[in-house]
Amino acid sequence: MQNITHEVELMMRQRRFLVFPLLIAGSLLPVAAQADAITDRLSESLSVNGQAMPVETVTETPMSGVYHVRLESGESFYSNADGSHFLVGDLYENADDGLVNLTEQEQNQERADALAAVPESERVIFRGADEPKATVTVFTDPTCPYCARLHETIPDLNERGIAVHYLAFPRAGMGSQAANTLKQVWCSDNRSEAMTQAKEGEAISSAADCDNPVAGQYELGKALGVQGTPAIILPDGQLVPGFVPPERLTAMLGLDDAE
Repeated sequence: MQNITHEVELMMRQRRFLVFPLLIAGSLLPVAAQADAITDRLSESLSVNGQAMPVETVTETPMSGVYHVRLESGESFYSNADGSHFLVGDLYENADDGLVNLTEQEQNQERADALAAVPESERVIFRGADEPKATVTVFTDPTCPYCARLHETIPDLNERGIAVHYLAFPRAGMGSQAANTLKQVWCSDNRSEAMTQAKEGEAISSAADCDNPVAGQYELGKALGVQGTPAIILPDGQLVPGFVPPERLTAMLGLDDAE
């Protein structure tokens, strides 16, 4: 599978462009009636070096003749109608009030939708006594120093009305000690207490042999673009990598810090 998309994925890892060239041959202005046929054809026939690409979805974009292709790996790029030219980068709308990153908007919505499908029973939740004003989802690793630092701020965050929902993301993979510790956390009778113990480097007495969602959450994190921990995902699906102080996170969530 990696061989099939090697050339495209190498380019994708460099995808940090504000403006990118539109290398499209000819005029590609399909009418609305042709759109479904084009997306279906791209889904079935898109290839590189004669090898079919593992396409998950193909969708129209606001730019005529350009389609957003998402691979099964989670990587994405843009293609013209016949798959002869690719664009790797973010698509921007030049709106009246400035540039709008349409690619980022779509990715944020996909993250929000994916996280909404994770039941609370599969999360480790820290919330205050009152109804939270906002909830952030955090992919975490018990061996991550900045994760421990973020965990220390949870009482402050809860006081500010911010609930924290943890999901598992063992950075070194499912064969690591971190993965085993996370399994122990999810197998504990009191997950929040066990998570705090793990963050403080304490041993957890629970076994790691229960039915748990750690592996699934690790794969979900990778699919959503998580590359390290902590990875904070805001309610709108925006991914914020790394530790964020409570004051800044409060501002990012649009909450009144004066209360």
